[in-house]
Amino acid sequence: MKFLFEKRSVLLSASALAVAALLATTTLTNDKNEKKIVKCCNNPDLNHVCIMKTILGIDTSAEGKLISTFKTPEKVEVSIKKGLEWMDKAQAPDGGWGAGSHSRQDIMDPHAVTSDPATTSLVAMALLRTDNDLEKGVYSKNLKKSLEFLLKTTEECPDNQPYLTTLTNTQPQIKLGRNIDVILTAQFFTNILRYNLNDEAMKKRIEKALDICVSRIQQGQDKDGSWRDGGWAPVLQSALANNALENAGDVGRKIDSAVLVRGYKYQNSNFDATTNSVVTDKAAGVMLYGLSSTTRASAKESRRAKDIVQKAKREGKIKDEIVNEENLRAAGVATTDAKELMTAYSINKSSQQQAQRDDVLAGFGNNGGEEFMSFLMTGESLMMQGVMIGRNGMMPLPASW
Repeated sequence: MKFLFEKRSVLLSASALAVAALLATTTLTNDKNEKKIVKCCNNPDLNHVCIMKTILGIDTSAEGKLISTFKTPEKVEVSIKKGLEWMDKAQAPDGGWGAGSHSRQDIMDPHAVTSDPATTSLVAMALLRTDNDLEKGVYSKNLKKSLEFLLKTTEECPDNQPYLTTLTNTQPQIKLGRNIDVILTAQFFTNILRYNLNDEAMKKRIEKALDICVSRIQQGQDKDGSWRDGGWAPVLQSALANNALENAGDVGRKIDSAVLVRGYKYQNSNFDATTNSVVTDKAAGVMLYGLSSTTRASAKESRRAKDIVQKAKREGKIKDEIVNEENLRAAGVATTDAKELMTAYSINKSSQQQAQRDDVLAGFGNNGGEEFMSFLMTGESLMMQGVMIGRNGMMPLPASW
């Protein structure tokens, strides 16, 4: 696990900062008045939205201090500082950032390329993860400008335009598919909604834009549950689309559950829990991509199965906390639903183990964006199950997490 975790149970690679913006485990619960309360990383503080703050030592909440007892390595701090300074200078006048064309990777000047939604969303989420929001932070102004860019892009996109942008052949699109712009934009809108937004008009504007993105993402799904025009490794785009819808639902937006279910089934079909084999034809032939996507896609249903069984045990409905169909049915789950939950649970557990093999972690043979994306999806899945990894292997997260 050397690619993912450092000493003192560092959960994710700090060098994956920009991509880490994509992933934040959240749940949605109701209080006595049935008012929706967003929780992030099982932390009730609305402003605690990403594990990366804890890992990088910038989470100042009581919960964060309890989990994060280590000091971020100086070299990592220097790298983050340089990265943020570079992003500040690289921002275009329109508020966006661009990765440029895949066919012209020789162009290194960030101001010589057109801003694209996918890259802008990634950078904006990285700013959120480094303690900036719309009201405070060294790069708060950059964040505000990027938010405006993404809002305008979404609001001004014609209904008959199939994709969020008319730009083609961008680096994110080639790697992650033509739908990646709207998927990452939705992720950013979801993440920023997890903060306390004092401007009610702005909040409503973001919610409306997120709803537009959700609709577009859902329309891009194929009959088999994958997402069309998937780029070099289609399974990654499909996994990220599923995550975007799942997370948007967690902040109270209306999601078509049938789309999510098809997405889950597609991801689960890429892994056979009985033989521990993974289908890689839509993962560029790379086991890491397929396994991490399946592990993350099955995480939420797997955790739900575990929670149902634990609750039933506390209530005296069953004698143990073993997750199986019999206990799920005894807990009140319908037979068909119990089978589906058990499938997700079995696949998640098996794929978690396989995803940590050295030959899987090798990815394509080097660490690129797809590798970091995959590592983070695996890491998020582990956390959603209440697990972290240290030098001695997997262990439960602290009870307060």
